[in-house]
Amino acid sequence: MLLSALEVVLTVASLPVLAAAGYLFVLTLASRRPPSAPPAEPGSRRLRFDLVVPAHDEEAGIAQTVRSLLALDWPAEQRRVVVVADNCSDRTAREATRAGAHLVLARSDEELRGKGYALAMAFGRSLSDGFADAVVVVDADTVADRNLLTAFAARLERGALAVQADYGVRNPEDGPRTRLMSLAFTLFHRVRSLGRERLGLSSGLRGNGMCFATSLLREVPYAAFSLVEDVEYGLRLGEAGHRVWYADDARVLGEMVSSARASASQRHRWEEGRRALRERGGSLLRRALRRGDRVLGDLALDVLVPPLARLAALALAGDTLAGALVLTADASPLVVAPWAASLLFLAVYLARGVQLSGSGSLKALAFAPAYLVWKLALRRSGQAPQGWVRTARQGEAP
Repeated sequence: MLLSALEVVLTVASLPVLAAAGYLFVLTLASRRPPSAPPAEPGSRRLRFDLVVPAHDEEAGIAQTVRSLLALDWPAEQRRVVVVADNCSDRTAREATRAGAHLVLARSDEELRGKGYALAMAFGRSLSDGFADAVVVVDADTVADRNLLTAFAARLERGALAVQADYGVRNPEDGPRTRLMSLAFTLFHRVRSLGRERLGLSSGLRGNGMCFATSLLREVPYAAFSLVEDVEYGLRLGEAGHRVWYADDARVLGEMVSSARASASQRHRWEEGRRALRERGGSLLRRALRRGDRVLGDLALDVLVPPLARLAALALAGDTLAGALVLTADASPLVVAPWAASLLFLAVYLARGVQLSGSGSLKALAFAPAYLVWKLALRRSGQAPQGWVRTARQGEAP
Protein backbone atom coordinates (compact mmCIF):
# COMPACT_ATOMS: atom_id res chain seq x y z
CA MET A 1 0.00 0.00 0.00
CA LEU A 2 2.86 2.37 0.81
CA LEU A 3 4.46 1.62 -2.56
CA SER A 4 1.19 2.26 -4.38
CA ALA A 5 0.74 5.56 -2.55
CA LEU A 6 4.27 6.66 -3.49
CA GLU A 7 3.61 5.76 -7.13
CA VAL A 8 0.42 7.84 -7.13
CA VAL A 9 2.15 10.80 -5.48
CA LEU A 10 5.05 10.72 -7.95
CA THR A 11 2.72 10.40 -10.94
CA VAL A 12 0.52 13.29 -9.82
CA ALA A 13 3.58 15.42 -9.04
CA SER A 14 4.89 14.78 -12.55
CA LEU A 15 1.85 16.25 -14.31
CA PRO A 16 2.62 20.01 -13.94
CA VAL A 17 6.26 19.37 -14.85
CA LEU A 18 5.21 17.34 -17.88
CA ALA A 19 2.72 20.05 -18.92
CA ALA A 20 5.35 22.81 -18.70
CA ALA A 21 7.99 20.78 -20.54
CA GLY A 22 5.41 19.73 -23.14
CA TYR A 23 4.50 23.38 -23.75
CA LEU A 24 8.16 24.20 -24.46
CA PHE A 25 8.41 21.11 -26.67
CA VAL A 26 5.45 22.22 -28.80
CA LEU A 27 6.96 25.70 -29.25
CA THR A 28 10.27 24.06 -30.19
CA LEU A 29 8.63 21.95 -32.89
CA ALA A 30 6.96 25.09 -34.25
CA SER A 31 10.13 27.21 -34.16
CA ARG A 32 11.10 26.82 -37.80
CA ARG A 33 11.94 30.28 -39.07
CA PRO A 34 9.13 31.81 -41.15
CA PRO A 35 9.85 33.43 -44.51
CA SER A 36 11.24 36.94 -44.01
CA ALA A 37 8.65 39.67 -44.22
CA PRO A 38 8.94 41.61 -47.47
CA PRO A 39 10.75 44.88 -46.73
CA ALA A 40 9.02 48.20 -47.15
CA GLU A 41 9.71 49.65 -50.56
CA PRO A 42 12.01 52.70 -50.50
CA GLY A 43 9.30 54.87 -52.03
CA SER A 44 6.71 53.76 -49.46
CA ARG A 45 8.71 54.57 -46.34
CA ARG A 46 6.14 57.00 -45.04
CA LEU A 47 5.92 55.75 -41.46
CA ARG A 48 7.46 58.00 -38.84
CA PHE A 49 9.10 56.62 -35.72
CA ASP A 50 10.05 57.92 -32.30
CA LEU A 51 13.00 55.89 -30.98
CA VAL A 52 12.77 56.05 -27.19
CA VAL A 53 15.82 55.32 -25.03
CA PRO A 54 15.06 55.15 -21.27
CA ALA A 55 18.30 55.84 -19.41
CA HIS A 56 19.40 55.99 -15.78
CA ASP A 57 23.00 57.10 -15.18
CA GLU A 58 24.18 55.94 -18.62
CA GLU A 59 26.74 58.68 -19.26
CA ALA A 60 29.41 56.22 -20.40
CA GLY A 61 27.42 54.38 -23.04
CA ILE A 62 24.46 56.49 -24.10
CA ALA A 63 26.32 58.11 -27.00
CA GLN A 64 27.02 54.77 -28.68
CA THR A 65 23.36 53.79 -28.46
CA VAL A 66 22.21 57.13 -29.86
CA ARG A 67 24.67 56.87 -32.75
CA SER A 68 23.47 53.31 -33.45
CA LEU A 69 19.90 54.59 -33.78
CA LEU A 70 20.92 57.54 -35.94
CA ALA A 71 22.56 55.06 -38.33
CA LEU A 72 19.39 53.03 -38.92
CA ASP A 73 18.41 52.48 -42.53
CA TRP A 74 15.39 54.79 -42.57
CA PRO A 75 14.90 58.33 -43.87
CA ALA A 76 16.34 60.75 -41.32
CA GLU A 77 13.36 63.09 -41.52
CA GLN A 78 11.03 60.17 -40.66
CA ARG A 79 12.51 59.38 -37.24
CA ARG A 80 13.45 61.02 -33.96
CA VAL A 81 15.72 59.74 -31.19
CA VAL A 82 14.15 60.55 -27.81
CA VAL A 83 16.21 59.95 -24.65
CA VAL A 84 14.64 60.01 -21.20
CA ALA A 85 17.30 60.82 -18.59
CA ASP A 86 15.46 59.41 -15.59
CA ASN A 87 16.64 60.46 -12.12
CA CYS A 88 20.20 60.73 -13.38
CA SER A 89 23.06 61.91 -11.18
CA ASP A 90 25.57 62.03 -14.04
CA ARG A 91 25.79 63.67 -17.49
CA THR A 92 23.54 61.28 -19.38
CA ALA A 93 21.39 64.11 -20.78
CA ARG A 94 24.40 66.11 -21.92
CA GLU A 95 26.08 63.13 -23.61
CA ALA A 96 22.84 62.15 -25.36
CA THR A 97 22.45 65.69 -26.73
CA ARG A 98 26.07 65.78 -27.89
CA ALA A 99 25.60 62.44 -29.66
CA GLY A 100 22.73 63.86 -31.69
CA ALA A 101 19.53 62.87 -29.88
CA HIS A 102 16.66 64.96 -31.22
CA LEU A 103 14.89 65.27 -27.90
CA VAL A 104 16.22 64.71 -24.36
CA LEU A 105 13.68 64.60 -21.54
CA ALA A 106 15.00 65.00 -18.00
CA ARG A 107 12.84 63.33 -15.38
CA SER A 108 13.23 63.68 -11.61
CA ASP A 109 10.90 61.97 -9.15
CA GLU A 110 12.21 60.31 -6.00
CA GLU A 111 8.97 58.43 -5.38
CA LEU A 112 7.98 57.18 -8.83
CA ARG A 113 11.19 55.67 -10.12
CA GLY A 114 11.85 53.03 -12.74
CA LYS A 115 11.86 52.25 -16.42
CA GLY A 116 8.07 52.06 -16.62
CA TYR A 117 7.68 55.66 -15.49
CA ALA A 118 10.34 56.82 -17.96
CA LEU A 119 8.51 55.06 -20.79
CA ALA A 120 5.16 56.51 -19.75
CA MET A 121 6.67 60.00 -19.92
CA ALA A 122 8.18 59.38 -23.36
CA PHE A 123 5.02 57.80 -24.77
CA GLY A 124 2.95 60.70 -23.48
CA ARG A 125 5.26 63.20 -25.11
CA SER A 126 5.24 61.28 -28.39
CA LEU A 127 1.45 61.15 -28.48
CA SER A 128 1.11 64.84 -27.66
CA ASP A 129 3.67 65.86 -30.31
CA GLY A 130 1.86 63.87 -32.97
CA PHE A 131 5.03 63.29 -35.00
CA ALA A 132 5.27 59.50 -34.92
CA ASP A 133 3.12 56.71 -36.30
CA ALA A 134 4.92 54.23 -34.06
CA VAL A 135 7.19 54.31 -31.01
CA VAL A 136 10.23 52.02 -30.61
CA VAL A 137 11.94 51.24 -27.28
CA VAL A 138 15.68 50.52 -27.20
CA ASP A 139 17.64 50.18 -23.96
CA ALA A 140 20.58 52.46 -23.23
CA ASP A 141 23.17 49.64 -23.33
CA THR A 142 22.10 48.44 -26.76
CA VAL A 143 23.10 48.56 -30.41
CA ALA A 144 20.54 47.81 -33.12
CA ASP A 145 20.65 46.24 -36.57
CA ARG A 146 20.44 48.86 -39.29
CA ASN A 147 17.27 47.24 -40.67
CA LEU A 148 15.35 47.54 -37.37
CA LEU A 149 12.80 50.09 -38.62
CA THR A 150 12.52 48.37 -41.99
CA ALA A 151 11.54 45.14 -40.24
CA PHE A 152 9.07 46.93 -37.99
CA ALA A 153 7.53 48.86 -40.88
CA ALA A 154 7.01 45.66 -42.89
CA ARG A 155 4.90 44.24 -40.04
CA LEU A 156 3.04 47.48 -39.31
CA GLU A 157 2.05 47.76 -42.97
CA ARG A 158 0.64 44.21 -42.77
CA GLY A 159 -1.57 45.11 -39.80
CA ALA A 160 0.60 44.63 -36.71
CA LEU A 161 0.13 47.08 -33.86
CA ALA A 162 2.91 45.74 -31.61
CA VAL A 163 6.17 44.11 -32.72
CA GLN A 164 9.10 42.62 -30.81
CA ALA A 165 12.56 42.38 -32.41
CA ASP A 166 14.95 39.56 -31.60
CA TYR A 167 16.80 40.49 -28.40
CA GLY A 168 20.26 38.99 -27.94
CA VAL A 169 23.46 39.38 -25.97
CA ARG A 170 26.02 41.83 -27.29
CA ASN A 171 29.08 40.43 -25.49
CA PRO A 172 28.67 36.63 -25.22
CA GLU A 173 32.40 35.90 -25.20
CA ASP A 174 33.17 37.93 -22.07
CA GLY A 175 32.95 34.86 -19.85
CA PRO A 176 31.02 31.70 -19.00
CA ARG A 177 28.17 33.70 -17.47
CA THR A 178 27.58 35.81 -20.58
CA ARG A 179 27.84 32.72 -22.81
CA LEU A 180 25.14 31.04 -20.72
CA MET A 181 23.06 34.22 -20.82
CA SER A 182 23.35 34.23 -24.61
CA LEU A 183 22.01 30.67 -24.75
CA ALA A 184 19.25 31.54 -22.27
CA PHE A 185 18.24 34.55 -24.38
CA THR A 186 18.14 32.36 -27.48
CA LEU A 187 15.84 29.89 -25.73
CA PHE A 188 13.57 32.42 -24.07
CA HIS A 189 13.53 35.17 -26.70
CA ARG A 190 14.06 33.28 -29.95
CA VAL A 191 12.93 29.66 -29.76
CA ARG A 192 9.74 30.54 -27.90
CA SER A 193 9.03 33.60 -30.04
CA LEU A 194 9.59 31.75 -33.33
CA GLY A 195 7.20 29.03 -32.20
CA ARG A 196 4.57 31.46 -31.01
CA GLU A 197 4.78 33.52 -34.21
CA ARG A 198 4.44 30.37 -36.33
CA LEU A 199 1.31 29.42 -34.34
CA GLY A 200 -0.21 32.91 -34.66
CA LEU A 201 0.23 33.67 -30.95
CA SER A 202 1.73 36.68 -29.21
CA SER A 203 5.51 36.64 -28.90
CA GLY A 204 5.23 38.74 -25.75
CA LEU A 205 7.38 41.77 -24.96
CA ARG A 206 11.03 41.58 -23.89
CA GLY A 207 11.65 45.16 -22.79
CA ASN A 208 14.22 45.95 -25.48
CA GLY A 209 13.50 46.28 -29.20
CA MET A 210 9.75 46.83 -28.78
CA CYS A 211 7.59 48.71 -31.27
CA PHE A 212 4.07 50.08 -30.69
CA ALA A 213 1.76 51.83 -33.12
CA THR A 214 0.66 55.14 -31.59
CA SER A 215 -2.95 54.11 -32.21
CA LEU A 216 -2.37 51.13 -29.90
CA LEU A 217 -0.89 53.34 -27.17
CA ARG A 218 -4.03 55.46 -27.33
CA GLU A 219 -6.29 52.42 -27.19
CA VAL A 220 -4.37 50.66 -24.40
CA PRO A 221 -2.66 53.42 -22.41
CA TYR A 222 0.73 52.46 -21.02
CA ALA A 223 0.54 52.01 -17.25
CA ALA A 224 3.03 49.25 -16.46
CA PHE A 225 5.30 50.03 -13.52
CA SER A 226 6.23 46.66 -12.02
CA LEU A 227 9.71 45.11 -11.95
CA VAL A 228 8.92 43.47 -15.31
CA GLU A 229 6.96 46.25 -16.97
CA ASP A 230 7.40 44.71 -20.42
CA VAL A 231 5.69 41.43 -19.52
CA GLU A 232 3.01 43.34 -17.63
CA TYR A 233 2.12 45.49 -20.64
CA GLY A 234 2.26 42.47 -22.96
CA LEU A 235 -0.38 40.80 -20.78
CA ARG A 236 -2.54 43.93 -20.91
CA LEU A 237 -2.32 43.90 -24.70
CA GLY A 238 -3.37 40.25 -24.73
CA GLU A 239 -6.32 41.03 -22.48
CA ALA A 240 -7.32 43.78 -24.92
CA GLY A 241 -7.24 41.31 -27.81
CA HIS A 242 -3.90 42.23 -29.40
CA ARG A 243 -0.95 39.98 -30.12
CA VAL A 244 2.69 41.03 -30.38
CA TRP A 245 4.28 40.07 -33.70
CA TYR A 246 7.85 38.79 -33.77
CA ALA A 247 10.48 40.30 -36.10
CA ASP A 248 13.15 37.61 -36.21
CA ASP A 249 15.03 39.34 -39.05
CA ALA A 250 16.11 42.34 -36.93
CA ARG A 251 18.09 42.24 -33.70
CA VAL A 252 18.90 44.45 -30.77
CA LEU A 253 21.95 43.44 -28.74
CA GLY A 254 22.20 44.41 -25.08
CA GLU A 255 25.28 44.25 -22.89
CA MET A 256 25.36 41.69 -20.07
CA VAL A 257 27.78 41.57 -17.16
CA SER A 258 29.96 38.54 -16.47
CA SER A 259 30.46 38.85 -12.69
CA ALA A 260 28.04 37.30 -10.22
CA ARG A 261 28.02 40.36 -7.98
CA ALA A 262 27.15 42.80 -10.74
CA SER A 263 24.39 40.65 -12.21
CA ALA A 264 22.79 39.51 -8.93
CA SER A 265 20.58 42.57 -8.51
CA GLN A 266 19.34 42.45 -12.10
CA ARG A 267 18.64 38.73 -12.02
CA HIS A 268 16.88 39.03 -8.67
CA ARG A 269 14.57 41.75 -10.02
CA TRP A 270 13.71 39.65 -13.09
CA GLU A 271 12.95 36.57 -10.99
CA GLU A 272 10.87 38.46 -8.43
CA GLY A 273 8.98 40.38 -11.11
CA ARG A 274 8.03 37.26 -13.04
CA ARG A 275 7.10 35.47 -9.81
CA ALA A 276 4.67 38.26 -8.97
CA LEU A 277 3.08 38.04 -12.43
CA ARG A 278 2.92 34.24 -12.12
CA GLU A 279 0.33 34.74 -9.40
CA ARG A 280 -1.94 36.22 -12.09
CA GLY A 281 -1.36 33.32 -14.47
CA GLY A 282 -4.13 31.13 -13.09
CA SER A 283 -6.80 33.81 -13.36
CA LEU A 284 -5.62 34.74 -16.86
CA LEU A 285 -5.80 31.10 -17.95
CA ARG A 286 -9.33 30.73 -16.59
CA ARG A 287 -10.39 33.91 -18.39
CA ALA A 288 -8.81 32.69 -21.62
CA LEU A 289 -10.67 29.37 -21.37
CA ARG A 290 -13.99 31.15 -20.79
CA ARG A 291 -13.38 33.41 -23.79
CA GLY A 292 -11.88 30.71 -25.99
CA ASP A 293 -8.92 33.06 -26.46
CA ARG A 294 -5.82 31.07 -27.39
CA VAL A 295 -3.57 34.16 -27.50
CA LEU A 296 -4.40 35.08 -23.91
CA GLY A 297 -4.18 31.42 -22.90
CA ASP A 298 -0.66 31.18 -24.30
CA LEU A 299 0.38 34.37 -22.49
CA ALA A 300 -0.93 32.84 -19.25
CA LEU A 301 1.03 29.64 -19.87
CA ASP A 302 4.17 31.65 -20.60
CA VAL A 303 4.14 33.29 -17.16
CA LEU A 304 3.12 30.06 -15.41
CA VAL A 305 6.03 28.02 -16.78
CA PRO A 306 8.87 28.02 -14.20
CA PRO A 307 12.40 29.09 -15.19
CA LEU A 308 14.22 26.43 -17.19
CA ALA A 309 16.80 25.74 -14.46
CA ARG A 310 14.11 25.02 -11.88
CA LEU A 311 12.03 22.98 -14.32
CA ALA A 312 15.03 20.85 -15.29
CA ALA A 313 15.97 20.32 -11.64
CA LEU A 314 12.42 19.17 -10.82
CA ALA A 315 12.33 16.80 -13.79
CA LEU A 316 15.72 15.32 -12.93
CA ALA A 317 14.83 14.89 -9.26
CA GLY A 318 11.50 13.25 -10.10
CA ASP A 319 13.08 10.92 -12.65
CA THR A 320 15.74 9.90 -10.12
CA LEU A 321 13.18 9.15 -7.39
CA ALA A 322 10.93 7.24 -9.79
CA GLY A 323 13.88 5.22 -11.11
CA ALA A 324 14.97 4.39 -7.58
CA LEU A 325 11.48 3.08 -6.78
CA VAL A 326 11.51 0.87 -9.86
CA LEU A 327 14.97 -0.53 -9.11
CA THR A 328 14.67 -1.00 -5.34
CA ALA A 329 10.98 -1.46 -4.58
CA ASP A 330 9.62 -3.19 -7.68
CA ALA A 331 7.43 -0.21 -8.63
CA SER A 332 5.77 -0.09 -12.04
CA PRO A 333 8.08 1.26 -14.78
CA LEU A 334 5.19 3.50 -15.84
CA VAL A 335 5.96 5.81 -12.90
CA VAL A 336 9.17 6.81 -14.68
CA ALA A 337 7.50 7.60 -18.02
CA PRO A 338 6.19 11.16 -17.39
CA TRP A 339 9.45 12.24 -15.76
CA ALA A 340 11.53 10.76 -18.59
CA ALA A 341 9.26 12.42 -21.16
CA SER A 342 9.74 15.77 -19.41
CA LEU A 343 13.52 15.40 -19.58
CA LEU A 344 13.31 14.46 -23.26
CA PHE A 345 11.14 17.48 -24.06
CA LEU A 346 13.55 19.80 -22.25
CA ALA A 347 16.54 18.23 -24.01
CA VAL A 348 14.96 18.90 -27.41
CA TYR A 349 14.20 22.50 -26.37
CA LEU A 350 17.80 22.98 -25.21
CA ALA A 351 19.22 21.41 -28.37
CA ARG A 352 17.19 23.81 -30.51
CA GLY A 353 18.61 26.73 -28.53
CA VAL A 354 22.16 25.47 -29.08
CA GLN A 355 21.44 25.08 -32.79
CA LEU A 356 20.18 28.66 -33.12
CA SER A 357 22.84 30.27 -30.94
CA GLY A 358 25.81 28.43 -32.47
CA SER A 359 28.34 25.87 -31.34
CA GLY A 360 29.95 28.35 -28.94
CA SER A 361 26.97 27.93 -26.63
CA LEU A 362 28.08 24.36 -25.87
CA LYS A 363 30.85 25.84 -23.72
CA ALA A 364 28.18 27.49 -21.60
CA LEU A 365 26.61 24.19 -20.57
CA ALA A 366 29.68 23.25 -18.49
CA PHE A 367 28.97 26.31 -16.36
CA ALA A 368 25.25 25.49 -16.02
CA PRO A 369 25.44 23.51 -12.70
CA ALA A 370 27.32 26.31 -10.93
CA TYR A 371 24.90 28.87 -12.39
CA LEU A 372 21.94 26.83 -11.13
CA VAL A 373 23.33 26.77 -7.59
CA TRP A 374 23.93 30.54 -7.79
CA LYS A 375 20.35 31.18 -8.94
CA LEU A 376 18.84 29.00 -6.21
CA ALA A 377 20.90 30.85 -3.59
CA LEU A 378 19.84 34.17 -5.11
CA ARG A 379 16.16 33.30 -4.68
CA ARG A 380 16.73 33.05 -0.92
CA SER A 381 18.77 36.22 -0.56
CA GLY A 382 15.94 38.55 0.42
CA GLN A 383 13.59 40.97 -1.29
CA ALA A 384 14.48 42.31 -4.71
CA PRO A 385 15.28 46.04 -4.84
CA GLN A 386 12.43 48.17 -6.11
CA GLY A 387 12.53 50.98 -8.65
CA TRP A 388 15.31 51.61 -11.13
CA VAL A 389 18.58 50.10 -9.93
CA ARG A 390 21.23 50.40 -12.62
CA THR A 391 23.32 47.31 -13.27
CA ALA A 392 27.06 47.99 -13.49
CA ARG A 393 28.40 47.47 -17.02
CA GLN A 394 31.47 45.46 -17.96
CA GLY A 395 34.61 47.07 -16.58
CA GLU A 396 32.73 49.17 -14.01
CA ALA A 397 32.81 48.64 -10.28
CA PRO A 398 29.51 47.00 -9.22
